[in-house]
Amino acid sequence: MPATLEVACTDDKCELDMFELHYTYDMPDEVGVGDFTCPYCGERETLEAIEL
Repeated sequence: MPATLEVACTDDKCELDMFELHYTYDMPDEVGVGDFTCPYCGERETLEAIEL
């Protein structure tokens, strides 16, 4: 099953609290949170992976 990454935006001004990224099998192993931006506020530095 492809990986799922849950991400939180920690920017106090952003209204989005979390979102999920659903990868395909073709996604390189080294891809992580730092490769994405928040879909709401556009920030990159404020994203953190949610560890369950």
